[in-house]
Amino acid sequence: MTIKELIANYQAHLQKDVVVNGWIRNHRKQKEFGFIDLSDGTCFKHVQVVYEKNLANFEDIQKFLVGSAVEIKGQVVESAGQDDFEIKATNITLLGDCPEDYPIQPKRHTREFLREQAYLRPRTNLFQAVFRIRSLAAMAIHEYFQNNGYIYFHAPLITSSDCEGAGEMFQVTTLDLERVAQSGQVDYSKDFFGKQAGLTVSGQLEAETFALAFNKVYTFGPTFRAENSNTKTHMSEFWMVEPEIAFCDLEGLMDIEEEMLKYIINYCLNKGHDELVFLDQFVEKGLIDKLTKIVNSKFTRISHEDVITILKKADQKWEFPPEYGQDIAKEHEKYITEYFDGPVFITNWPKDIKAFYMKQNNDNKTVAAVDLEVPGVGELMGGSQREEDYTKLVTRMKELKMNPDDMYWYVNLRKYGTCVHSGFGLGFERLIMYLTGIENIRDVIPYYRTPGNCDF
Repeated sequence: MTIKELIANYQAHLQKDVVVNGWIRNHRKQKEFGFIDLSDGTCFKHVQVVYEKNLANFEDIQKFLVGSAVEIKGQVVESAGQDDFEIKATNITLLGDCPEDYPIQPKRHTREFLREQAYLRPRTNLFQAVFRIRSLAAMAIHEYFQNNGYIYFHAPLITSSDCEGAGEMFQVTTLDLERVAQSGQVDYSKDFFGKQAGLTVSGQLEAETFALAFNKVYTFGPTFRAENSNTKTHMSEFWMVEPEIAFCDLEGLMDIEEEMLKYIINYCLNKGHDELVFLDQFVEKGLIDKLTKIVNSKFTRISHEDVITILKKADQKWEFPPEYGQDIAKEHEKYITEYFDGPVFITNWPKDIKAFYMKQNNDNKTVAAVDLEVPGVGELMGGSQREEDYTKLVTRMKELKMNPDDMYWYVNLRKYGTCVHSGFGLGFERLIMYLTGIENIRDVIPYYRTPGNCDF
């Protein structure tokens, strides 16, 4: 049986024989007996195995090293220690040996060291907790949208559209790059797709086409940015959650964002208790209280202009002085969430610092955009009401030197049965950072991709 099954119903197995397979996490050896800390990966908790000298292969067992795979046969008995029970072994069989140079030993390893051992770090308690929470959060996202009538839409990973317009796409090509370098010319008509193509930076634009057919859709998949950044919050490959909703304005969008985030947090609090207790103790003190407070709070809604006013009046010296019409910095995000003591929706952003597809407000200076700022992380979600006016969208694209013909299919949505519609993006890894207290985004994804890092 699995350790998860045993822990869930150990009382029914007291004084009964069981067989459990797993890996040795720790091995404490005494002259007459020994203790094995056993994990089989099915749950966060481990089981203690006790063996005595009367076992036929006692001396061989004492040589089993941390990391080895073993089969345990024994009797479930009440524990004299802190655990509810332990297994008194009647036979221990080595299934897979592990040498002394095994990098993951029962001690505190730095996260920098564990990044170098990315293929082994899931075996540590820290990353067992992190990736279990990641799994729970992913399930919660799907449950929330499925329970609320959304269609799960698979956005293409290869696209010719740069959604953000920042030119930070990884290029996809079958052209002979050495020949291109020698000639100094690129003929995309001879490339695989007959045009320039890249890895998607967002599934939003394609999701809009399905929202205007299915009403409510969401994407949840990998996206890519060829941004030469090495900060703790940026990666070249990451996962995005992007719902698009027809007949929904900015106010309705914020309602959905708040409801969804609270659903995810509640789900993890209920189903990831052991993991969050560990993370609260060893990663971020007060983590559970922080998450519980978010669930019970009402998110503030305030305009970008009013935020700048608050920042300008603040009795604080800024590294980056806040200005009307400009973006806000991390220090501003931190101040605002502390000022309102909780999450803050910042709305109606300056048009010139936001994307072309956002709904233009009547003042012709701002757009119906919203960023959700949360304590400790800063921006967690970004969304907007989409521009449904054909003329305004085309005009804005031309102002930004974009050719509407290159995105005719997106523009035509405004001609063929358009309606008010909105959507947002949630960076999944940033959400996991918030849920776990982990400060570096490289530690919440199985294998991180950053400039110069693609080893595993």
